[in-house]
Amino acid sequence: MSINVLRTPDGWWAALPQGRAVRVETKAGTTAELLADREAVREAAVSGEQGTPVAELVVLSPVTTPCRVVAQMVNYRSHARDSGFTGDIPPAFFRKASGSVSGPAEPIVRPSHVKFLDYEVELGLVLGASLPLGAVVTEKDLPTYVAGLVITNDVSARDVQLTKTQFYESKSYPTFTPTGPHLALLEPDDFAHLLNLRLKLSVNGDLRQDRTLADMIVRPAEALTLLARFQTLDAGDLLLTGTPGGTALKAPPKPVEKIGALLPPAVKWKAFFRSQAKNPHYLHEGDVVTATIATPDGRIDLGEQRTAVTHADQHTE
Repeated sequence: MSINVLRTPDGWWAALPQGRAVRVETKAGTTAELLADREAVREAAVSGEQGTPVAELVVLSPVTTPCRVVAQMVNYRSHARDSGFTGDIPPAFFRKASGSVSGPAEPIVRPSHVKFLDYEVELGLVLGASLPLGAVVTEKDLPTYVAGLVITNDVSARDVQLTKTQFYESKSYPTFTPTGPHLALLEPDDFAHLLNLRLKLSVNGDLRQDRTLADMIVRPAEALTLLARFQTLDAGDLLLTGTPGGTALKAPPKPVEKIGALLPPAVKWKAFFRSQAKNPHYLHEGDVVTATIATPDGRIDLGEQRTAVTHADQHTE
């Protein structure tokens, strides 16, 4: 069974049932160092201590930075439909700045120039060992390379992303990768249950995204093999594995898209964002985004991420 780990400003904790946690006796400062000291985590989880209420802890992202943050693009069939894709979709990746990683309860800060702020709940894979160039990863190999799982939200500035065709900038602002609360450290038997994981995201209690990993196009083992063609990953690095359908952004109807293709870019984007301004699903100040990822039987449960949206000016006051 997986063990859930929390991180606070003063160390690491093993999560227990009934909302309590026991401190892990380790000198680990980074996620990679913690993964090298898993025995200390196991000892805390079975210590028999009553523990401390998690509600009394200030929980941070269990993925420490700096680290590599890589993300898969259009990796759920439902999201591909929403985005207007048909036929085979070639696998693609992009990078995010690790400075975008924030805690599971920290506000999502919307930069003042961003008008169309979107959400994308994603399962994050935390590497437990180096992935060398040229590695071929099979399903049986996953426990060798993947140590644990986290909830992530690939927050996106859609007006930046679309007008500049710029994924790195549009998804790398500070607080644009809320992560946690739990780092679920997996045992080899847990990997057989990955496809049962259900991703859910709500905004102000309104359910927007709800799919299992069975909707995924390129699954983790294949994704790691594809990544290893051109880059290495190390313990503590983070791979975001794509989002299901239900984001605010959706492709326009085909007739509208064909007309837009005939327009000069400036005119096309002005018209597109004029129509998007009527879409109530984009995030606004005061919205609360709630995300969960778990199997129905609770064997793997990554906890609940709850983040409020604020404006950059409000955040600096």
